[in-house]
Amino acid sequence: MGKTTTELVESALRRITAEYIAEDKATEIVTHVRGQLAAGAYEQLRGQALCDAVTADFQHVAADKHLRLLWSEQPQEFEDDEAAEAEEDEDFFAVLAHAENQGIRRVERLEGNIGYIETTLVAEPGDAAPFIDAAMTLLAHTDALILDLRANRGGSTYGMAYWCSYLFPGGESVHLTDVYRRTTGQTQQFWTVPYLPAARYLDRPVYVLTGPVTFSGAEDLAYNLKVRGRAVLVGETTRGGAHPTGYYPLSEHVSVTVPYARSVNPVTGGDWEGTGITPDIAVPAEDALDVAYQHALTKLPPRPAPAGK
Repeated sequence: MGKTTTELVESALRRITAEYIAEDKATEIVTHVRGQLAAGAYEQLRGQALCDAVTADFQHVAADKHLRLLWSEQPQEFEDDEAAEAEEDEDFFAVLAHAENQGIRRVERLEGNIGYIETTLVAEPGDAAPFIDAAMTLLAHTDALILDLRANRGGSTYGMAYWCSYLFPGGESVHLTDVYRRTTGQTQQFWTVPYLPAARYLDRPVYVLTGPVTFSGAEDLAYNLKVRGRAVLVGETTRGGAHPTGYYPLSEHVSVTVPYARSVNPVTGGDWEGTGITPDIAVPAEDALDVAYQHALTKLPPRPAPAGK
């Protein structure tokens, strides 16, 4: 027998109470959503409609785009054991990343010797490192790089650090971000890695394409490259989600995503939560590749004349 609407919503509220980064907002969310339950606001809703309504009520209190109740048409593995949910979260993302080629959709050397990488996720380096290494090796001798994050919905902070490692010098690691978790009171630092199996991409222009879909871990990557002056951002303002988030199944079809931590950039002392990241060159997202490509062409080094000319 499946869970009732009240049981599903109460399960989500327990997780929010236990994990949500903004403890005061968690209390307000519980009060508001329980009021909606008591008023019968969800009584006639099922499936996607129920999840959309509860999500809207979460975000009515806390304008946090990571805070969602999600519906899956396909049954998902579910164990009614909250202690097992952190492992389930990792398993879910690993399966998703595997299905999307570790977040790398396209790698190409464009006319003019400009590298292009299109991404959909920022995957965990434990699985994704060989894919990232291969992409960067293929484009190692290009004169400029375009990293397309327009369709990238986010992912791993470790993955963000691995991508950044290719774009900053080796030797001395670069401090990229701090992640503070409310439940432990601890802060974890993320740095570039000192060793890579392929050559770093240095002393050449890098362009990052952004848009309204660019979210979470993809924003973390874009933000770090922007604030350190390592890349030019081209496109539209990003979606605006800076809180690392857990994914918790509540039933075979319903899950809740709860932001459990806060990112703090050591350069700015802040993040992009709720505001997104503004590009350096603002153009419609669909035009960003063409604009970045043309801009990159103007930065290319002079070509030697062909032999015998």
